[in-house]
Amino acid sequence: MSVFVLVSGPFTDGRIWSEVVGRLRESGAQAHPVSLSRRPGADLETHVEDVVRSLDSLDLPDPLDPLDPRDPAGEVVLVGHDYAIHPVLGAADRRPERVARVVHLDAGMPQDGDAALALVPDPSVHELLGANGGSGPVPSPEPAQWQRWGSTEGLSAGHLELLSGLAAPQPSRTLTQPLRLTGAAADIPTTGVLCTAGGTTVELVEALVRTGPPYLRKLADPRVGFFELATGHWPMLSRPDELAGVLLRAAAGEGRRLTVPEEESSYARPFLLDAPECPRVRSGRVDLHLPETGAGRAGAGGGARGPWPAVLFVHGGPVPADLVPAPRDSPFYLGYARYTASLGAVGAVVEHRLHGITDYARAADDVAEAVDLLRADPRVDERRIALWIFSGAGLLAADFIAAPPPWLSCLALTYPILAPLPGWGAVGPRFDPVGALRTAAGRPAPPVVLTRAGLETPQIAATVREFVTAAKETKAPVEIIDVPDGRHGFETDGPTDASREAVAGAVRTVLEHLARPS
Repeated sequence: MSVFVLVSGPFTDGRIWSEVVGRLRESGAQAHPVSLSRRPGADLETHVEDVVRSLDSLDLPDPLDPLDPRDPAGEVVLVGHDYAIHPVLGAADRRPERVARVVHLDAGMPQDGDAALALVPDPSVHELLGANGGSGPVPSPEPAQWQRWGSTEGLSAGHLELLSGLAAPQPSRTLTQPLRLTGAAADIPTTGVLCTAGGTTVELVEALVRTGPPYLRKLADPRVGFFELATGHWPMLSRPDELAGVLLRAAAGEGRRLTVPEEESSYARPFLLDAPECPRVRSGRVDLHLPETGAGRAGAGGGARGPWPAVLFVHGGPVPADLVPAPRDSPFYLGYARYTASLGAVGAVVEHRLHGITDYARAADDVAEAVDLLRADPRVDERRIALWIFSGAGLLAADFIAAPPPWLSCLALTYPILAPLPGWGAVGPRFDPVGALRTAAGRPAPPVVLTRAGLETPQIAATVREFVTAAKETKAPVEIIDVPDGRHGFETDGPTDASREAVAGAVRTVLEHLARPS
């Protein structure tokens, strides 16, 4: 018999689970919805203790007492929706012996030291907590405001009224206090339930595991399963029957497992082209890889000793702040920068701070600072700079499309996200390259070199199609390099002759733009 402990996201309490609780109990399982404390002084630690008390109150056998007469068959499945995954993980860390499985219901993967605020999609909450120092409660949403917190697909007007009717202000410290984990619950099996209307699918997660930072590879552990629900962020209201069924299957150990190579993460694999080492200079957040003096430099249009044109590589994201190796130290970006330097231009990499979807403005400031530093370097031709942006950092291109600076010779985009994905409301309208392209119609636009992965995830591919359509409508200069059999991160995902030629061709094209008179 499975025992479900259900913990809901911000503003809500245990009543939101009523239909799911009924379905689970009808199946013979136990179901215990938890209402987290709503008092103004509550913090994340308060909510962790709320969940711990719920676990301790269950009539379960003591796993350390072989003489305990109670039925040992009951296994606790601890379910955390949205924000609640933070107190759920905190409680599992303190009572690992009482938890058989943790379910992330449309929730993130917070690590030790993470605050829930980093995953809050509503930009007004960040503004509010910044303005009041994080001391006041966050007002509960009105019916029309729930979309700021996640996709409302599947919810009727009555559902939205119900959500607001059950809601109470969220104590601010529950969002700003860091989660503390000892690792005691690290071996507990987990399940991810993805509500696909918000843009996250198993395919997208698999792509991130395959090509992203090493820490994501834990999601390919056979103890981790995944389910998809074709609905919005509140499936306990929009799809209670389906959610109950998924939870029962998760308790039984079912769920899709990710299929990724068992070898080392592609993030750490060698670059696909010959990229010899070259002089490297670190200045703050920027690394400059310099051409060897005296070698042939015809392609980039620089002199034997400079000043040289430069390509500033902007790594993808969001990535953790403590990622090892850091992007600029990874073989991937070292390879791009060194290969560029071997052809006669400075290859620079900026270590920007895009650690969550609320960080785009900060990352944009970091890129602007890097450009200033690069243009001020006497070894760089300040009039000839190209920006090369990857993956999730693609949204940063919007500023340079909306108002291209005179020094920008070219804008290169490789498997980029070019419009905010579903559920990314916190990004804001500023970082929307598709919108920027349409708004800037009729004004001079920088040449764009767009590299597309033919096997791109559907959500990202849709933004690229929108961008290409907008470019045709506005007659923006976009050169497309296709890798038909390439996936997101194709450079390190089983490199082929086609992928090598695509990268080499993209670099040649960018350098040709840099070689043209400014």
